[in-house]
Amino acid sequence: MSTHNVADQMWDMLAEAGVKRCYGIVGDALNPVIDSLRRNGRVEFIHVRHEEFGVFAANSEALLTGRPVAVCGTAGPGVAHLINGLLDAKHESAPVIAVAGDVERTIMDTDGLEELNPYYFFQSASLYTGRVVRADQARAVISTAITTALTERGPTVISMPGDVAKEPAIPHRFTVPKVDATPPTAPQADIAEMAELINQARKVTIFAGDGCRYAQEQVAALAGVTCAPVGFTFRGKEWIEHCTPNAVGMTGLLGWGGAYDAIHDADLLLLLGCDFPFTNFLPSGVKTIQVDKNPGHLGRRMAIDLGVVGDVGATLSQLLGYLEPKTDRGHLDHHLKQTEHWRQKMRHYVKAGPKTKPIRPEFLTATISDLADDDALFFVDTGTPCMWASRYLRTTPERRIMGSFTWASMASAAPYGFGAALSYPGRQVVSLCGDGGYTMLALGDLITQAQHGVRAVNVIYNNSCLDFVNIEQQEAGYIPYGVDMPNPDLAKVATALGARGIRVTEPGDVHDAVAEALAFTDGPVVLDVVVDPTALTRPSHIPKATAEGFTLSVAKRVFTGNIPELVHEARDNLGLL
Repeated sequence: MSTHNVADQMWDMLAEAGVKRCYGIVGDALNPVIDSLRRNGRVEFIHVRHEEFGVFAANSEALLTGRPVAVCGTAGPGVAHLINGLLDAKHESAPVIAVAGDVERTIMDTDGLEELNPYYFFQSASLYTGRVVRADQARAVISTAITTALTERGPTVISMPGDVAKEPAIPHRFTVPKVDATPPTAPQADIAEMAELINQARKVTIFAGDGCRYAQEQVAALAGVTCAPVGFTFRGKEWIEHCTPNAVGMTGLLGWGGAYDAIHDADLLLLLGCDFPFTNFLPSGVKTIQVDKNPGHLGRRMAIDLGVVGDVGATLSQLLGYLEPKTDRGHLDHHLKQTEHWRQKMRHYVKAGPKTKPIRPEFLTATISDLADDDALFFVDTGTPCMWASRYLRTTPERRIMGSFTWASMASAAPYGFGAALSYPGRQVVSLCGDGGYTMLALGDLITQAQHGVRAVNVIYNNSCLDFVNIEQQEAGYIPYGVDMPNPDLAKVATALGARGIRVTEPGDVHDAVAEALAFTDGPVVLDVVVDPTALTRPSHIPKATAEGFTLSVAKRVFTGNIPELVHEARDNLGLL
């Protein structure tokens, strides 16, 4: 491969590796790099208003397509804006390659203007960081960044000084690494031990995570053979909820259904492809087998009796032939009945929704789920949108439900939706946005969405509050403080920025407004829905410390004169009882 300069060489290599887009902002140190991108013609540059928005969009594209995606920021402050999105990419396993502008070599290590040490700065966010300081070193750095992103599924960084980018390149060959797609199967001895433990157990429960995305048939078959209830993590919901009749919901503070009790009532718990971090919702005295292709996940959340390194699907395919079918459905039927009771209870505010004001977020989310296409792409902000999505978004084999579920950053839903809309322009893209996250990051880049004319629906749960923080403060026993957040009419703002704006304040208008937003194909939509700020959910299990914290918070609010507010909250949530 022959190129003109080092930057040309880099873009040729990235394009050969499958990069089709680069999201970012140009400027000073990056100017020669961007000029090379312009001349390359194979990588589309997406100019965003904020680099962090661009990285979240790239994460979405990379996770949905499996291809590597590039992002860029110029030296110093521009590079600094990449960091939160790259941390999300690392935790969500998105192959994103960041091109970081760097100061010229003559002023490195002199505390020059906009100088930043890329090794220290990106240490926590990047699987590999390379600094290109010579033309004859460029191929090795760029190749390593590409190979690491593809094989380890995570972010890497190429730090590129502007003076090096302009240097004549050294001709070289580059071969895109072939990633072995053969899923690793667990050792035969481990499979035999798993089978023995499962066959001996009377009550088996499965708790499934994102590692089951390619193992839906095997998980369903295992659940059928063992009469096992199947709980799932939030990241596992999109793969598991619809694939087995044995699904019993979730545990944790988002928990609903029979999952918590099924996990604790079991003789044997099977953790399949999940790394559930909320250890106070996991049992301490239940015999447990954990299967995960990442050995670092084994046993780090709870004590386990057998840790099995291997792909879930490949391992279960081998395991199923060794199992003795169970016929006692008592454990399963009990928790299925419990789950159905939860489903009926959760429908209270959905059924009452058309006549309940302020608008209930349960009703809004269920309406979106009912009216959206069966292959819609959903993106969920950290915060109360996760509460409503975990309960009221219906899954199908083609729908996707994604978000910053492992890193838990605010403001990810709208940019995730933007990346998806560019990658899949024919599909419905729906971002469920908290008003705090949306006004934090997405408003400026609504202009970017409008500029590209993407079909993306941004649903704003407008409660004028950092609501999840409000709940967290009450759980900890505090009086909510610093969470109020007056908002403008976000539909009018959207219209001014070139998008379609729809504002909903009356519950009777929700159905038609959602239908209108989903049907709109001529650019982005902002559906600004004023929802009840006091709406709560009740998890299937409330830890003692959480109950005590809420009680203490209520007592403090009583003694500080907030009784009318408490009465209002209680009245608005009677349907949870």
